[in-house]
Formats: sequence, C-alpha cells, structure tokens
Amino acid sequence: MNWLLVFVPVAVALKYLQPESHTAIFITSALAIVPLAGWLGSATEHLASKTGEGVGGLLNATFGNAAELIIALVALQKGLYDVVKASLTGSIIGNILLVTGAAVLAGGLKYKEQRFNATAARSQASMLTLAVIGLVIPAAYHWLGGPSVKSNEQGLSFEIAVVLLVTYVFNLIFSLKTHKQLFQGEAAEVETTGEMWSMRKSVLVLAGATAMIAWISEILVGSVEAAAHSFGMSQIFVGVIVVAIVGNAAEHSTAVLVARKNRMDLSLGIAIGSSLQIALFVAPLLVLLSKFIGPAEMNLVFSPAEVMAIGLAVLIVGQIASDGESNWLEGVQLLAVYLMLAMVFFFLPEVAH
Repeated sequence: MNWLLVFVPVAVALKYLQPESHTAIFITSALAIVPLAGWLGSATEHLASKTGEGVGGLLNATFGNAAELIIALVALQKGLYDVVKASLTGSIIGNILLVTGAAVLAGGLKYKEQRFNATAARSQASMLTLAVIGLVIPAAYHWLGGPSVKSNEQGLSFEIAVVLLVTYVFNLIFSLKTHKQLFQGEAAEVETTGEMWSMRKSVLVLAGATAMIAWISEILVGSVEAAAHSFGMSQIFVGVIVVAIVGNAAEHSTAVLVARKNRMDLSLGIAIGSSLQIALFVAPLLVLLSKFIGPAEMNLVFSPAEVMAIGLAVLIVGQIASDGESNWLEGVQLLAVYLMLAMVFFFLPEVAH
C-alpha cells in the first residue's frame, strides 16, 4: 500500500492549486490516508509485540483511532455536526462489523476454528451495550419529548458525556489493573521480513503518521459536502461509510494481519476495543470540546437510523463473542450485516436522518 503515498503530494497540490476540484481532492486525500494509517498500524503492532494482548489491543485501538478523532475535530471546528456524528457512527459499526468481520473471516479461512478469551470479549460487549444506552437516551429524549425539550438537550448530552467518560476510565482501571489477568494474553513476536522496530522508531513513526493524517484529514473534510453531492451520495452515507472506511484503515490492516497469525485476542481487542473507545471516549470528548471549538455546542442526539445501526451491530457482535470461538461463517455474518446497513444509509433520504 506504500505506493498510495504518491497521493499525499497530489492531494496537497490540488487543495492549494485547484481548490474548486472537490471530487478529485476528496478521492486523492482519502487514498492518501490509507498508507499513513497502515504505518500507524504497523508501528502499534511493533509496540504491541512488547506487551500482552490486552495492552497491545488498547495501544493499537488508541493510535488507530487518531484518524477518526482528527477528522471529527476538523469537522467540529467547521460546524459540520452531522458529519461528526455520522463519522462516529461509521467508526463504531465499521470496527464492530467490517473490521471484526474481515478479521474473523481472514483468520477462519486459514484456521478451521479460532479461540479467544470469552470473558474479556463479553466484558467489552457489555461496555458496548452501555454505550448504546448512552446514545439511545438522548435520542429518545429528543424524538419523543417534542419541541419543548430541545432547550435541555445540550445539558443532558453534557451530563451523559461525563458519565460515559468516567465509565471509560473505570473500564481502563478494570482491564489494565484490577482484572488485567482477564485481558492480558501472552506477547507474541511480530512476523516481519525486516528487523523489529525499536521503541524510538515506533514512536517516531506514530508521531509522523498522526501529524500527516491530521493535515490530510483537514483537506478531506473540506471537500466532503461538495464531493458527496457530485457522487449523488447523501452526506450521512459519506460520513457513515466512506469516511469511516478510510479512518478505519489502520484497524483493518492490523486486525486482519494478527488474525491470520491466530492472535484473536489481539485482533478482537483492536476491533471491538476501538469501537468502545469511540463510543465511550471520543464521542463524549467531542461534546465537551465543542464548548470551545466550533460555532456551537454539539449534542449526543443521533438520528434514529444511526442509533438503530449501532444497536444492531452491538447485538450481533455480542452473540458472536460470547462463546470464545470463531469461524469464517461468523465473519461472513458480520460483513453481511454491515453491507445491509450500508444499503440503508445509501438509500436514506437526507431529511430522514
């Protein structure tokens, strides 16, 4: 994928020399993010090789979510709140269904049956259910309460955001300290044709890739609305599906790679842990930061379609993760749900969300 780096200077040149070429800017900047996200994933896998699977999965999820967070911050600054919420929805269902599904399928095609820590997977699935509840409550308050409750939505969203952030901190304490034995598998060596990266090299690559992603993401977000119109796609489809797939490139590459090495604890830790981090950390953090960034404050009132998609995704991944075993058919099932949801968002009229 490194050949895609050629699109980095192309996207930058188009942005500053032909700023009216929104479609070309969107396509080239989206392609440019893919290899940068791949570098980010490679660096975190090298770091994960020095730790247990639990810490490794958290590291990869954290740095892998850098692209999503940066894209959301840029959109937040421009006041594109529907794009922010759509990208968050896309990141959550993309990691749960697309990344997990691709990893389970890839690993299942090589190994007839793969095992993982069912206790850790169930714990993460339970936290995802809590996150869904945190998103359902503001949406239900908005859609059932009527116009009279609109003035209280921001306050409710702010308070729920604080609860979700505190809960995420407690989840980290639980998984990394008090019950870390449930999440920490044995460290494994990274299979690579080159030599192992040093800690210094891994950190430098992480920093460099994150900085480049920040720059290209700003270019990408600036062209989203015009590009969506030219493609005949709704803004919510671009946010939920297209931008999310680009932002999830790091998780895709690493989760599939380690699944092919039969390291399903790390693979699921990356995919499910990334969704958990988006729902319990990134989304609430953006609500708090919107007090200081952007023209107005952001709330947690997601559209019914977005809440439905997240709820269904959490439901099926909870069932698949409950037994501690996976096979290729379960990967196909996850990908099938993702494909059906993508169809819904593609045909969903703008006014419906």
